[in-house]
Amino acid sequence: MAAAAAAAEAAVQWLSVCITFSISLIIIIGSSSLVAVASGNSEGDALYALRRSLSDPDNVLQSWDPTLVNPCTWFHITCNQDNRVTRLDLGNSNLSGRLVPELGKLEHLQYLELYKNNIQGTIPVELGNLKSLISLDLYNNNISGKIPPSLAKLKSLVFLRLNDNRLTGQIPRELVGISSLKVV
Repeated sequence: MAAAAAAAEAAVQWLSVCITFSISLIIIIGSSSLVAVASGNSEGDALYALRRSLSDPDNVLQSWDPTLVNPCTWFHITCNQDNRVTRLDLGNSNLSGRLVPELGKLEHLQYLELYKNNIQGTIPVELGNLKSLISLDLYNNNISGKIPPSLAKLKSLVFLRLNDNRLTGQIPRELVGISSLKVV
């Protein structure tokens, strides 16, 4: 009888160890998943802020679901192999509204294509944070105000097309410092 009691005790201890290990593993995996969701969703949050600021009569943004882990499955969005947003292609999409400062959080963005829409308001100074940007195409909109000098921080910029808007003032001298710039 003592042997049976000892075996039962050992089984209970082993079960306790297994349960503790399983719970610990679940906590670790859950925590790392939350970190992945939080970092991936910051880009989705920035893009969804743009979505909320735009009128979209043709429903080109209907796939933009903020509950997804990242925006890489959304139409008009391209991501790299690390699921970071590299392109926003919404040219000639019949959109109206304003650009949002949150776009400056898309640190891997290379192409911002919003030409031939009815975008109004000013160019957010935060777009100067897009260090990887190669092409900024905002032509044929109703953007007003001045070109922000912060765009001079875009050292990878090759194409800067802002024509056919309602911009005022001079082109910032600082833009001369972008050696990669080919089309203005």
